[in-house]
Amino acid sequence: MKYTELKSIHEKMGAKMVDFVGFYMPLQYEGVNVEHETVRNKVGVFDVSHMGEIWVKGPNALKFLQWVTSNDVSKLYDGKVQYSCLPNGKGGIVDDLLVYRINSETYLLVVNAANIAKDWEWLNSQNKFNAILYNASDEISQLAVQGPLALKAMQKLTSKPIENMEYYTFQKLDFAGVKDVIFSITGYTGAGGCEIYCSNKDIITIYNAVMDAGAEYGIKPIGLAARDTLRLEMGFCLYGNDIDDTTSPIEAGLGWITKFNDEKDFIDKDFLLKQKKEGVIRKLVGFEMIDKGIPRQHYEIYNKNNELVGRVTSGTMSPSLKIPIGMGYVKTECANVDNIIYIKIRDKMLAAKIVKPPFYKK
Repeated sequence: MKYTELKSIHEKMGAKMVDFVGFYMPLQYEGVNVEHETVRNKVGVFDVSHMGEIWVKGPNALKFLQWVTSNDVSKLYDGKVQYSCLPNGKGGIVDDLLVYRINSETYLLVVNAANIAKDWEWLNSQNKFNAILYNASDEISQLAVQGPLALKAMQKLTSKPIENMEYYTFQKLDFAGVKDVIFSITGYTGAGGCEIYCSNKDIITIYNAVMDAGAEYGIKPIGLAARDTLRLEMGFCLYGNDIDDTTSPIEAGLGWITKFNDEKDFIDKDFLLKQKKEGVIRKLVGFEMIDKGIPRQHYEIYNKNNELVGRVTSGTMSPSLKIPIGMGYVKTECANVDNIIYIKIRDKMLAAKIVKPPFYKK
C-alpha cells in the first residue's frame, strides 16, 4: 500500500480511508452529498497525489508524443495543457492523460494512478525517438482545488493574477511561499478551479495554506466518492469503467482528442481513421433513469424487444439532479438521444432515456 504525504491529515479530519488502486486514500469525510454540493457551490480540496507524473524531455520529445498520443501535441504552446489518450496498438486505450508543455523540449504527462506502471512500460516500449523519459510519480504531490470560489480563494496565496487564467492553461509560480509550483486551470469536476503540483516536501505547507485561504469561502476536504459523482454528472470518462484496453476513442466519443492530419502519424491511426469513416458498432452514451433504480458498472442494457444491446460502465444517484444517471456502451442503432433503453437491475427491467452529457448543466 502506498501513502500520500497527507495521510495523517486525512485521518485527523475523520476521513473514511480505503485502498484505492494500491493507494491509501480518503473516500469521504462528511458524506458524498455534502461534499459534492460543496464543490458545485463553493470550494473543495482533493488530495490527488496518487496520480502519476512522467516527464518527457529532449529534442525529440514532440516527435515521441505525436507518435504515442492521439491528440495533436504540435498545437500546444508553453503554458498550455491538452487532454489526450494513449492508443494501445490494438484499437483500445492504454490510458487517458493530460499533456503539459513546459517548453519545446519539456513536457509533463499526468496519468491515472491505476496505470502508472503500465503507462511507464508502454511509453518506454514505444520510445523509438530516444526521448528522455523520467517517472516522477513518487516525487510529486497534487491537490485539486475545485468549485466556483476556488480561484478567488487561491488568489490570496500568490502575487500573480490567476483568477482570469484560461481553461487548460498553467503557470509556474510562487504559491503559499513555495517556489516553482505548477498551477493549472484544470479539473475533473466541471465546477471550475485548479490543480496544483509541487514536490512531496512542500505539500503539507500548501495544503494547510489552501485550507486557511478557503476558510472564509466554506472550503472543505473532499473524498474520492464525490470526485466520482462530480465527474459522472459531467459525462467525463473514468479509465477502467468507461474506457479501457478494449474501447476505442471513437467508440468512447473521444474523436475530438483524436486528430487525423498528414503531419501526425500515431499508433492505431489507420484503424481509428477507418472507424471514424465507416462508423462503429457500439457507442458510449449517457442515460437518465425513468424508473426507480440505480445503475452500476456491468449491469446489462436491453432494448424494447428484450435483446441485450450493451452494458453499463458507470452509474450513480446524481446529488445535483436527484435522479439516477449512468453511462454505458450500446449498439449504435440504439444510441440516439431520447431512445428508451432498459437496465437490468435485480432481475427487473427498468426504463432509462438516452441523453447527451453533461447531465448537470449550470
